[in-house]
Amino acid sequence: MRGVTGALVGALIGPVWRTLPRRALGSAGVLGLLVAGAPALTGGEPARWQTLTLLRGVALIGALGLAFLLDDPARHLTAPVPAPRPLRQALRVALVAPLAALWWTAVLLVAPSESRPPAGGITLEAGVMGVLALAGAAAVVRLTDEARPGPTVAATLLLTAVLAPLLTPDGWALFVPPDDPRWPTAHDRWAVLLAAVVVAWGACGPEPLGQRGRWVRRMRGAAGPA
Repeated sequence: MRGVTGALVGALIGPVWRTLPRRALGSAGVLGLLVAGAPALTGGEPARWQTLTLLRGVALIGALGLAFLLDDPARHLTAPVPAPRPLRQALRVALVAPLAALWWTAVLLVAPSESRPPAGGITLEAGVMGVLALAGAAAVVRLTDEARPGPTVAATLLLTAVLAPLLTPDGWALFVPPDDPRWPTAHDRWAVLLAAVVVAWGACGPEPLGQRGRWVRRMRGAAGPA
């Protein structure tokens, strides 16, 4: 069974790589690096809260790019193939994850070092944003027939980024500066949020039940009576 799965993954790597949304991912990557490096390019040294806001914005840009990762214009053609959708989606993420990690490392390196917030905390926040984008895209695929969830998820993510700091209760205090004594507690909550989003993402991985039933009936009809 492992040999069959390994052979299937090997056969899928090439086609999945060719169908990745390179334009959206590449645009987000380049824009994020330009924003992160803007202070160095202008010779400015921003305050700590400004650099934090800058990096949170860059993390949002990266998440907006990831929102398009599950776009599949051929979704309704590839649905009946032997490789299940969760495997194809996991392969997309696996191909992009190392590049995303390198990109975020480069973002931290080009950001102003004197005012840069703790790398662990801001990386956790970026991880939550990225996984939230992927979970949102998986939810759209799971609950609708949409082949391109990216635009919808990106718009929702932008709206959430605007409203979340305004609507988050003071007791939760997710968006705090590094010199705030609540910084460690806030990032404990970010870790809990990350775990919840990962669980939601996993729950949205399977094929839509309605579609699966239609495909089974269609295949049975094509085969004719037994």
